[in-house]
This record gives sequence, C-alpha cells and structure tokens, in this order.
Amino acid sequence: MQLAITRRGLLAGGIAMAAAEGSDAAPSAARRPNILFIMADDLGYADLSCYGQPDFKTPNFDKLASQGVRFTQAYANSAVCSATRTAFMTGRYQYRLTVGLEEPISGRNVGIPPTHPTLPSLLHNAGYSTALIGKWHLGPLPNFGLWIGVQSGTAPVPPASDWNETAIAD
Repeated sequence: MQLAITRRGLLAGGIAMAAAEGSDAAPSAARRPNILFIMADDLGYADLSCYGQPDFKTPNFDKLASQGVRFTQAYANSAVCSATRTAFMTGRYQYRLTVGLEEPISGRNVGIPPTHPTLPSLLHNAGYSTALIGKWHLGPLPNFGLWIGVQSGTAPVPPASDWNETAIAD
C-alpha cells in the first residue's frame, strides 16, 4: 500500500511538528501547540537581531524566537507579496490560482476563492482559533476566524484604530 501525501497536508503537518518541537511534551487533544506565523513584506533574513542583525535590536521578535521554533532555512515562493501569500496559505504553487499570477490585483475580480482550503481554514476546522491581523490582499475574505486589518495591498495602512474588524463566518 502506498501512502499519498498532499503538499497541503505536508505543510500543515510540518508546521504542527515544528511547533511541537518547542514544547516540553508531545501535543495532545487537550494541549495543542500555538502557531503564530508572521509574514512581513520585504523583511530579509538578517533584518532581525535574533538572526544576527548587529545594527539594531528587535527584542519582541527575539523573545518569540527564543520561546518557540526559529526557522533558519526558508524559501519565499515569489518576489511579490500576493503570490507568496497565495503559496503559503494554500500550500500550492501560486500560479495554480489566478491571484498568484500577476500584480496588481486591486480592482480585479481575482483572489483565493473563500471556500478554497487554506492552512488557516484547515486549522480552524481542526478546532484552532484563527485570526488574520494585517494585510490580506488575496481577494475576497476567507471563511475562517477573525480578520482585523486592510483588504487591499495598494492602499496605505491606516492607523490600527481605523482597521476593519470582522468575525468571519465559519
């Protein structure tokens, strides 16, 4: 019998296993690992002091890195933000969805379909509380968790007090 593993399943399992490595015990149904993923546009490998940046300090990121799993080998799937977000969120090569094909996407009817499986929707369906804070910029809002932020990637980011806050229906 041959075991079939999808890229999406491998991505979700890899993140869960990596998060579990930082804990004292194996996760159980009662104690699952917390997962915090931070995607920052134009953030380079050595832009944080926990990765060797000597010119300035990033104590909050350093604390997160010291208490969890710190990745030292990674690959951004594209040179632009929407395509990279598409690849991460779906576990698929970004060009398999129209949203990953080209920039800009604002003003066009493209995006990740709200019902398309994503890493956060799979985690949400597994009982995790999920949220997106910041820029979505992948078309229609997804069907998972809480969203606080801006939907477009081309508009200036407003002050946090002006951000939209929406509890997205399951």
